Amino acid sequence: MRVLSLNFRQALFSQESGEVPIFLLTITHAELEDPIYLTTDPTSRLSEDPLIYATTSRGVEFLYAGVDVTLPDEQDKAPPASKLTIANVTRELIPLARSVSTPPSVKIEAVLASAPDDVEMIWPAMDMSNLTYDASFLQFDLTMDSLVTEPYPSGTFSPAYFPGLFS
Repeated sequence: MRVLSLNFRQALFSQESGEVPIFLLTITHAELEDPIYLTTDPTSRLSEDPLIYATTSRGVEFLYAGVDVTLPDEQDKAPPASKLTIANVTRELIPLARSVSTPPSVKIEAVLASAPDDVEMIWPAMDMSNLTYDASFLQFDLTMDSLVTEPYPSGTFSPAYFPGLFS
């Protein structure tokens, strides 16, 4: 069960709100020198030429890149899955996406615009797969390892495995 702050719940459930939920993405890979930090909100302007917006959270600048995130679903029999669409405004992301040999990991965090240092929700690192792209967008599927959905503990207390419990 997730515990969300009252302000976050009010922003999510109200018909109109001055609060803006922001999703922060951290893309990591062993072949990348530094992680790529992206945000869904142009919170503050960093420069005019080129025009760059960012959201600063916990001392890290997350660059605004027209990111669209479909949040992971929570189904019983399947691992969480999500979609990530990134606007390819600078055309630099396609060669980067092609250059890595294994899937990068993406961590998604949710914050409020009024409190960007307070993380409300975190989705653990998911793997990027199924890249499709054109001149304007890159789209990825985000998936988790199927081990996440395995029951814990793995054994069950049944007469076949524990006959002494049922005598």
